[in-house]
Amino acid sequence: MRRSAVLVGTAAILLCSACSSGSAGSSGSSGDSSAAPAAAVRAAVAATEKSTVRIDQRVDMSGEGQSFTVSVRGGMDLAGGKGRLTAGLDDPQGGGGGGAATLDEVFTDGTVYFRMPKATDGDTAWRSIPREKAEAHYLLRAPVNDPAHTLRQIAQMRSPVKAGEEKVNGTPTVHYRGRLDHQTLVLRMAAERRTKVDSMRDILNADLPVTADAWVDKAGHLVRSRLTFDVGGTKMVATLDFADFGKPVDTPAAPADAQAVPESDVGGPLTG
Repeated sequence: MRRSAVLVGTAAILLCSACSSGSAGSSGSSGDSSAAPAAAVRAAVAATEKSTVRIDQRVDMSGEGQSFTVSVRGGMDLAGGKGRLTAGLDDPQGGGGGGAATLDEVFTDGTVYFRMPKATDGDTAWRSIPREKAEAHYLLRAPVNDPAHTLRQIAQMRSPVKAGEEKVNGTPTVHYRGRLDHQTLVLRMAAERRTKVDSMRDILNADLPVTADAWVDKAGHLVRSRLTFDVGGTKMVATLDFADFGKPVDTPAAPADAQAVPESDVGGPLTG
């Protein structure tokens, strides 16, 4: 009982710190072999990584009487490492504002540029950070909302099974379900946050229960991924939809006069 209570409390800390920051199907048979599902998921990730896509992500987090939603939308040339995304943070108090804050992001030439176009302090200048140095600060979030990070995690899904055949946004798909191991869960997580997640794992004496789902269409593309953490009233669900494979997307040039900042200065619910 005490181990469970401590785990829930630590998870709530991870959730509530995000709220307070001001910085920018059915399961498959246990007897099924995971080799074929694992290969199918990896192949779908590889095919998606070679394409241009439209991104639509929703991250819902709730617990301790608090909740908020981060949405991320835009287009990416995943193979070329270029694109534009906009992240929005819904009212943490549930006021239905549909975007109390927004963040613009431009990915190009190995760098991510970001700004808050309606910053309350009037600071709408662009900042930049090397893409591969950005860090994750919360469970199930990707550094600077980078979809490539989520794809890497889904490709490492453990013990996947076929969970059924379903339609996603009208597209027939095969649904696979597995889990994330600890190393995949904390991939590129900031040191302070990783320490908290490591502590949660030590309390459980097992990996945190994170479910990974993947939906693959007939063309072999990943059309939806979902990561879920649900323990003792603290719930986090990150759903990422991919669409319009191969269609042109906006790949803007690097914003002029962007200020480079260290990765330690980048954090908060909008940047992951």
